[in-house]
Amino acid sequence: MSGDRDSGATGECPSLPWRAMSSATIFGVAALCRSFLYTLSRPEVNGLESFLELLDSRSDPFQPYQRVRMYDAPQNGRGDLITRDKEEYTDRGRTSSMDDPIMWGFLPLRYNFGFSNWNRRWGFGSHDICFQGRPLSLFFTMGQVLPTHRLAHSPYGGVAQPAVTQAIRLLSKGPFPVNAHNARPERQHWSLQNVCVDPFSDLPMAYTTNGEDSHLAPSAFSCNSYAWVHIFPEGKIHQAPNKTMRYFKWGVARLILETNECPDVVPMWIEGFDQVMHESREFPRFLPRPGQDVSVTFGQKVDTDAVFGDMRRRWRDLKAKAESKAPETRDLPVGVLSDELLNGKEAVELRKEVTKRVRDLVLDVRRSRGLPDEDPKEGLVETWIQEGPKREGKMDDESWVRDI
Repeated sequence: MSGDRDSGATGECPSLPWRAMSSATIFGVAALCRSFLYTLSRPEVNGLESFLELLDSRSDPFQPYQRVRMYDAPQNGRGDLITRDKEEYTDRGRTSSMDDPIMWGFLPLRYNFGFSNWNRRWGFGSHDICFQGRPLSLFFTMGQVLPTHRLAHSPYGGVAQPAVTQAIRLLSKGPFPVNAHNARPERQHWSLQNVCVDPFSDLPMAYTTNGEDSHLAPSAFSCNSYAWVHIFPEGKIHQAPNKTMRYFKWGVARLILETNECPDVVPMWIEGFDQVMHESREFPRFLPRPGQDVSVTFGQKVDTDAVFGDMRRRWRDLKAKAESKAPETRDLPVGVLSDELLNGKEAVELRKEVTKRVRDLVLDVRRSRGLPDEDPKEGLVETWIQEGPKREGKMDDESWVRDI
């Protein structure tokens, strides 16, 4: 690993053995999923060519490319032809526990081969499911999954949790020292009880999600700058017969508003995965069902200046106002918010607006599949509160829900 103790505990990339284990995990899972899709399912993919072109244009973030892009002060202060690396953000509602990774079986295997990781997606996984026990924790860490707490199951959940901080930094220009949510000193180094940190490094680069666990911080490495982060904004499985979506979680907005530069956004729509792993399935529940029609539709890359530029300007104004009231908050690290920016009414309302706009982008891709428009109330939190206290199983509207 490159870097030294005077560099603020950052590095160029994790050790070669760590990267080799991660590459083998991702490639192995991708190969299995691609085999399942193209031998045991009836796959359909739309818009893949443009998505692969986007991935190819990101092939080496250390080789800048030229692109006309408007930036507002304070970044550039003018529109210009500039050099810039790319970050990428893809999103889609979740329909089964196997959406990710099966959906990435549609990508040619070459995109999951080798030690370079800037074109491999980062995702979120439930801490109480994916990170229970050392074998599972190591597997999902190698698969580039960020441990995420759900408020229904943990007091450490919410929009300000460490996984969101890591995602914001992954979408930005790094590396970032682990200067927030630091793991305890005794949890900074590998042991048989502490397997989610690099055993071939003694640099303190681990963060904690709950004060007890320890995970290698991917944003501490420059090779993970401008990463690709994929999310399922509904935050739970939702299998509806009319293919509607639930409301999106507001943490989505933080990835748009707080990154150094607005990430490239690619909305997606998937169908048929609910039949591969339907919530009503019986024994053996852990096996995906073959012979299903499955499809992935990649939307076009969003003009983020046109769609989110005004909101990012409003966020900068809010941030400047909050910092003028509390100058001590100016030194907060990237991805860490003051109480005013986390809970203040204007900030909360802005996050709601951004989240709705992201959801509308996904609805555009849904509409391109010939599906009728949703009832606008489907995107409101208040609509789903009326479900009552039942969290999982078959709902009154014939949909199936699982909190995962």
